[in-house]
Amino acid sequence: MTSSLTQSTGTPLQRRQFIRIVGGGAVSRMAAATAATASVGLAACSPAMPGDAIEAWRGPDAAVASNPDVRLWLLSHAILAPHSHNLQSWVADLGTPNQITLYCDLKRLLPQTDPLSRQIMMSHGTFLELLDMAARERGLRAETTLFPQGAFGPTTLDARPVATVRLTPDATVQKDPLFAHILQRHTNRSRYDIGRAVPAEAWAAMSSAVNPAGAAPVRVGFAGLEHGAALAEHRRIAREAWRIELTVPRTILESYAVLRVGASEIAAHRDGLSLTSPMVVAMERLGLFDRTRAPAPDDYATTSQIQDFDATLASTPGFLWMVTSGNDRATQVNAGRDYVRVQLAATAYGLAMQPLSQALQEYAEQQQPYADIHALTGANTSGATVQMWARVGYAPAVEPAPRRRLKDFIRA
Repeated sequence: MTSSLTQSTGTPLQRRQFIRIVGGGAVSRMAAATAATASVGLAACSPAMPGDAIEAWRGPDAAVASNPDVRLWLLSHAILAPHSHNLQSWVADLGTPNQITLYCDLKRLLPQTDPLSRQIMMSHGTFLELLDMAARERGLRAETTLFPQGAFGPTTLDARPVATVRLTPDATVQKDPLFAHILQRHTNRSRYDIGRAVPAEAWAAMSSAVNPAGAAPVRVGFAGLEHGAALAEHRRIAREAWRIELTVPRTILESYAVLRVGASEIAAHRDGLSLTSPMVVAMERLGLFDRTRAPAPDDYATTSQIQDFDATLASTPGFLWMVTSGNDRATQVNAGRDYVRVQLAATAYGLAMQPLSQALQEYAEQQQPYADIHALTGANTSGATVQMWARVGYAPAVEPAPRRRLKDFIRA
C-alpha cells in the first residue's frame, strides 16, 4: 500500500522504480552503463514479471480448490490484499479447527517510513476483509475478533495475534459483489488520463463501499477536476512528501532493502518492490547499481525521479482520502478493511488507484506534509487521522505485484 516504488511496465520510474544509478557522476556513469549494456545484452533482461511470482493472481490452483480444508481456499484470496511495500507480513495459524488466527511477521516491518506500524495494521485489515469476502463466497460466516489477547501499544507491535476468525457454515450470509474484482485489483502507479474525469457515480460507489460491518465510521472525501485549487494543493503536498522520502537516507534505504531487481530476484523473493526495467537489470549485472548508499539530493537519480513524479501527479484527475475520528489499533485495522473495499469498488468501474502514503507517515521529516494533508482534508481536528490518501483515474492496465506461495503464510 505504502510503497509507490515499482512499475514493471515501461512507465516512468517512481518510488519503487527509483534507482541510484550514480555515486558522484551521473552523466559519466550513465554513458558507461549505456555502452556496457551491449556486452550484457538487453534482450536477456526481460521486462516481464516472472510467471511463478504472480501465479497467485490466477486464482486457487486445483490442489487448493479440491482440498477439504476450505481455509486454504480462503487464504488464497486473502493474500492478494494490498500491503505496504508489498511486505506481505501476514502469518496464518490453522492449529484450531474452523479457525484462522492472524499474526504479524515482526521481521516484515517498516521502522523508518512506518515507525508506529499504522500502515502495517491497515495491511492486516485488507487481508481480513478479503478473507471475509471469500468466506461469504463459500457460505461461511467469518466471526472476527480483533486482538483477542489485547491490542498492541500505540508505538510497537508484538507476538500476540492480530485477530482470530471463527468460520461457521451459515446459509443466510450474503455474498459480497466486490469479491468478483479481487483478481483484477492492482495498484497502478502509471500516468493517468487527465482528460477523463472520474464520474460522480464512481465516487459515490467508492464512498458507499466502506463500513459494511458497522465498525467505527470512516469518512471518505475526494477532489476531482472540478476542484482546481484543491487539486493543485493535493499535488503540491504529494510532491513535497515524495521529495522528502527520496532525500532522507534512512527512508530510501529502507525501500532499497526490499527492492527486487530483475526476474531472478523477483522469483526468489516474490515480495517487496519489483523492478524489471531492462536497462536497470543490465546495470545491476554490471555492478553499476549500488543499493547500499543513498543518492544525494542533487543527484540525477533524485532530481529525475522528482520530475517524473511531478508528471505523474499532473496526470491525476482525482484524489481520494479516508479519515477516522480516532487512531487506535482496531481503527487502523478497520480502516484497512475499508480501503480495500474502496479500491475494489474503483476496480469495478475500471478505475486505477495508487496510495500516496508518504505525507501520512509519522516520522519527523514529514511533519509539515502530514499537517498540510490533514488540514486540506479537514482532519486537523483533535484525534482525527487521515488513514489513506490516493490518486484515482483511468490508466492502462498493469501487471500484478508478486505474491509468495500460499504455504509461506501458514505457521507450521
